[in-house]
Formats: sequence, structure tokens, C-alpha cells
Amino acid sequence: MGKENETTTDGFLLLGLFSDSKAPEFLISIILLTYVIAVAGNSILILLIWLDSHLHTPMYILLSQLSVMDLTLSSSTVTKMATDFFSGKKNISRIGCGTQMFFYLTVGIAECVFLTLMAYDRYVAICNPLRYLVLMSPRVCLLMVMTAWVGSVLTSLSHTIYIMHFPTCGSREIHHFFCEVMAFLKLSCEDTTFYEKVVLVSGTTLIFIPFGLILASYALIFLTVLRMNSPKGKNKALVTCTSHLTVVSLYFGPAMIIYMTPGSSLSPELDQHLFVFDTIVTPLLNPLIYSLRNKEVIRALQRVMWKKKMYLCNH
Repeated sequence: MGKENETTTDGFLLLGLFSDSKAPEFLISIILLTYVIAVAGNSILILLIWLDSHLHTPMYILLSQLSVMDLTLSSSTVTKMATDFFSGKKNISRIGCGTQMFFYLTVGIAECVFLTLMAYDRYVAICNPLRYLVLMSPRVCLLMVMTAWVGSVLTSLSHTIYIMHFPTCGSREIHHFFCEVMAFLKLSCEDTTFYEKVVLVSGTTLIFIPFGLILASYALIFLTVLRMNSPKGKNKALVTCTSHLTVVSLYFGPAMIIYMTPGSSLSPELDQHLFVFDTIVTPLLNPLIYSLRNKEVIRALQRVMWKKKMYLCNH
């Protein structure tokens, strides 16, 4: 299709999750409930880490960044989905589409980096405890956080600008619940086969390099844990590492299926369900996984609640 047939309208239609559903009201209720719990859980975790000085350590600073990412990811997709459902409109402007795409790519890249940094933090804490204060000093931790965010923003911005320059023709319907890269490229007037391969290769690289580093870190960690003489030390190390590995599995599992499976063999329904898991379910589970089995977080919550109670009693 030539550029002379390029669509003149500036917006698109997001078909969403409910186009073929027989009970859309029930589904949106479940999604909104999940979103509210995810926002509450991640917000509480961020506040705890910010308010309690005992949690001002690299591990919890990185964990707070993970919660910020989960909030950003859910809010950039679920709020638009809910607004479309209750308003009866499915349109999204080209700028809005690019904004959604930018936030998703930024958080997706950043999460890979931060999960890797969290694995490195645990590696240093368990395998090199005497050098921990040097290797993971506040300055080093701040530099890691800033580098991860800046790198993610610049990478996603360059991809978003390049993707959005493609002209679109004919149908304006995006078969997804947000402006996902591959779904958007299907509307292009131009042949995007090469760029789609670039996206898949870069996506696979961004998944496998961090995942490989995480596995290597935990292989060394478990070898060190096995040599520990203290049962209490072993248990504490295993609890922390198990929580992180669970989160890693929840994030990298769906991502691997999406980027390792050729687009033609992955049905649109399964593709959307995998993205739902990454953008809605995982942000709900992350704070629960880190909180329920983490005694330091529970104690921090108790301390904050006690201070709040004492404040109310004195006033």
C-alpha cells in the first residue's frame, strides 16, 4: 500500500481485552480490583522504605525502584483501559500511543536491569560480605540507579521515535489493550519486517543477558550458602534469594515466551494474556512476595504503625 493511501486521522482504536468477551463487566472488575491492590501494595512498600531508616540499604532502595516501575507499568495501561471501557470510547491519539509505548519500553528495559542489580547486591552481600560496604556504598547504589534509568529512558525514547515515524494506512484498529510495539507496526504502510527482527533480537538480548547474569549470581550464591555453618544464616539467605528468584521467574517467564516465539505461531489472545500477566498480575504479586516472607519489611511496618499510634494518642 502506497503512502498516497496513508490515513489522515491522527488517532487509533484500541480493541482491548473485551472485544470478544461475553462478560466484560466481570473482567474489568477483576482487573480494577487487581490494579487497586497492586497500587496499594507497591505504594505501602515505597513508603515503608522511605520512612524506615532500617530499610535505607541498597537492597531495599533497588526494591523501591522495582515498585515504582510496577506502579508506572500498571497505571500507564490499566487506567486507559478502564477509561475506554466506562466511556464507551476506544480511541487513542498518536501522541498518547507513543507515550504508552515509551513508558512500557522504559519500564521493561529498566526492570531487566534492576532485577540484575538486585541479584548482584545479593551476590556481594552473601559471597563478599566484607567488601559489601565498598562495592554497594550509597554512592555506588545511586550511580547504579541513575545509570539504569537514564539508559532505559534513552533506549526506549530512540525506539519510540523511530517506531512512531512509520506512516499508518487503512485500518486504525490496534489489536491490543495498549499501544504495544508489534501490534502498532502491523498498521504501517511500509515494510517493517527488518525492524520487527531488530526489535525481537534486541528484546531477546535484553532478556537473556540479564537472565544469564542473574543465574550466574545465584549459582555462586547457592554454592556459598551450602558452605555456611550457621543454619540461621542459611535460612535468611535462602528466604531472600527465593523471593527474588520468584519475582525474576514471574517477569522473565512471559517475556521469554513473547520474544522467543515467532509472531505467527503466537495467537493474539495468548499474546495479550501474557502482557496482562506482565503489566497487571506481576505488579500485584511483587510486593506480596517481598513482604510476606521478609521479616525486616514486616518489622518496619510494625514500627511505622506503632509510631502512628503513639502520635494519635499524644494528639
